[in-house]
Amino acid sequence: MWATKLFCRFGDFTLDGGRRELRRRSELVAVEPQVFDLLEFLIANRDRVVSADELIEVVWHGRIVSEATVTTRMNAVRRALGDSGERQQYVRTIARKGYRFVGEVREENPVQEDRAASKKTDAELSHHLLPPNKPSIAVLPFTNMSGDPEQEYFADGITEDLITALSQFRWLFVIARNSCFAFKGRAIDSKQVGRDLGVRYLLEGSIRKAGNRVRITGQLIEASSGKNLWADRFDGAFEDVFDLQDKVTTSVVGAIAPKLERTEIERAKRKSTENLDAYDYYLRGMASLHQGNEESIEEALAMFRRAIEYDPQFASAYAMAAWCYDLRKWNAQTKNTEAEAKEAEKLARQAVVLGKDDAIALCAAGFALAHVVGDIEFGAVCVDRALALNPNLATAWNIGGWLSACLGETDEAIDRLARAERLNPIDIFPLFPTQSALSWAHFIAGRYEQAYLTGKNGVQERPNSPPLIRLLAASCAMTGRLDEARKAIANLRQLIPAFRVSNVRDITFTRRPEDLIRYADALRKAGLPD
Repeated sequence: MWATKLFCRFGDFTLDGGRRELRRRSELVAVEPQVFDLLEFLIANRDRVVSADELIEVVWHGRIVSEATVTTRMNAVRRALGDSGERQQYVRTIARKGYRFVGEVREENPVQEDRAASKKTDAELSHHLLPPNKPSIAVLPFTNMSGDPEQEYFADGITEDLITALSQFRWLFVIARNSCFAFKGRAIDSKQVGRDLGVRYLLEGSIRKAGNRVRITGQLIEASSGKNLWADRFDGAFEDVFDLQDKVTTSVVGAIAPKLERTEIERAKRKSTENLDAYDYYLRGMASLHQGNEESIEEALAMFRRAIEYDPQFASAYAMAAWCYDLRKWNAQTKNTEAEAKEAEKLARQAVVLGKDDAIALCAAGFALAHVVGDIEFGAVCVDRALALNPNLATAWNIGGWLSACLGETDEAIDRLARAERLNPIDIFPLFPTQSALSWAHFIAGRYEQAYLTGKNGVQERPNSPPLIRLLAASCAMTGRLDEARKAIANLRQLIPAFRVSNVRDITFTRRPEDLIRYADALRKAGLPD
């Protein structure tokens, strides 16, 4: 592989070889790693025609591939650039000779770029996401107006339910819960938030729950102008809370797309439970789950079990209870007991049976089945079903990326994780960071330098994340950065003193045994004791 890591601009595009990112204006363009390599090599050698044989030697490392494969990848390069074989604005085919990049390129120094960026204000730095080519919305955390801090879980839960309801509409791009909650308790500048999240609309409001009465107020804002497009207030008894949510959702959808078919609205109104006691305990469980520490996970598990007691058909409660066992294993970085694993499997499989049309239940249950039970293939099937039901579910894209990597489908994993990042650009949930899944995918694929870069960036953002630290240590070892690898292991053992190479099999799941052996050997090389 060539050593050049370009940082250049052409047309509306910026290519950053160090970060392996292609952006159009400010928006990240999702490209497969091999397609990125192909584009970077063409640009680096734009002063000449590059033959198919040379591309095979450099990009495919000399493996035997057909010219049809090269043509397919070249077409993927053109698609990423909005080019075509007819236009050939950027990549020109030279008959019987090869290919040449013909766009006007401006090479720059990425270090200088980073220094310039560091001098920008926070407001300037946040102009980084453009809205997608369809209606897009973020639901900001509704304010708890009850005067009772104990009701915070209820306001947060209603907000999350509104996000879920809106995300059912396939034509609507909906930002994930965790990115929306990054703005909780902050003064909101609609234009700034719209730029931070890359959306056209914002929904904000408040919730008041007093005794048996509930009031929900909401307003829909056009982010770019700050213009109020719709505002209303909905009052009712607690028994009417589902109906109140439906009214808010229907009003918002009506303001964005007045001609939306009624059947779509009715489909989005489906509730996973109609039992109010079960629903209340489920909201309490979700509030604890999002704290992401061991004590809060135990509290969440208890709440989900209470929800199941009140409604034995509540699929999402079963799935989240199973996920608590998975998070317990993830947090402690040790194997679940045999009894815990059996209980997690029982809960997850029940969630799948009850939640055939519940994307959240299928997603959480699928990951628990893969991670705790080791049924990766069926877990992946569950997540694929969740994505078919709700293509806006960022968690499903994230988990789908993890599972694709564990199945050895690394290019598919990276594509899915890029989608998860776009739906959830400011993820505040302390577990399952996208960077760790990306680093894992690159490690499985043998792209150790990229695994290192991704892991290092992740650890800078989440210095106490054991999965990220492990992956950083392993990729350091595989790239010869042994001093940095040992420092990462020292950091890991401060967080989890008892962790050993022998624990790796207990917490890591892959379809191919050789991937696990390679990972364990890398950690051993980094200094983790057996």
